[in-house]
Amino acid sequence: MKLVVKKCMQGLSLVLVFIPALLAGCGRFRAMFTVMAHAFALLPGLPGDYLRTAYYRLTLDRCSLESRISFGSFFAHPQAVVGEGVYVGPYCILGCCVIGDRTQIASHVQILSGRRQHSRDETGQVGGAEHQAFETVEIGSDCWLGAGAIIMAPVGPKSTIGAGAVVVSPIEADAVAVGNPARVIKKAVSVARS
Repeated sequence: MKLVVKKCMQGLSLVLVFIPALLAGCGRFRAMFTVMAHAFALLPGLPGDYLRTAYYRLTLDRCSLESRISFGSFFAHPQAVVGEGVYVGPYCILGCCVIGDRTQIASHVQILSGRRQHSRDETGQVGGAEHQAFETVEIGSDCWLGAGAIIMAPVGPKSTIGAGAVVVSPIEADAVAVGNPARVIKKAVSVARS
């Protein structure tokens, strides 16, 4: 019965967000995408979680309805992928990224669109929007990103990023990384199966 109720809520949510997603050009009209993303970020409770996920299902490159995106969290770019069973905690800001299946993201995490999004000209002035260079940051499957982490580089599958860590260079699979800048403090040992 619980599964039936969940599927009904997902279906109803898709119907309710269809017009806002259409107004955003299914993610192609950047300004309207952002307005709607911010509006949906402010919807409280479980209904808000369903509506956010449904909106991103219709506007991101790909987003599983089996994921959960909590209050205050939003995607800054429609060029993102959210895998199956992903949990995004409250107040996260997510850029151009690919989030692998079953990855858990704690509150206040930022996944930036690379390390060098803004350029400076020869006089030191920051370039305008036409000079922005966004990269897609990949987070592997089965990862845990601790509260307040800032992710600017890829994170391998089954890795753990400590709370408040700042990832500025790639983190390999099965690693535990902490600190600013994040450094690997532990690597999982592969178990050979016979």
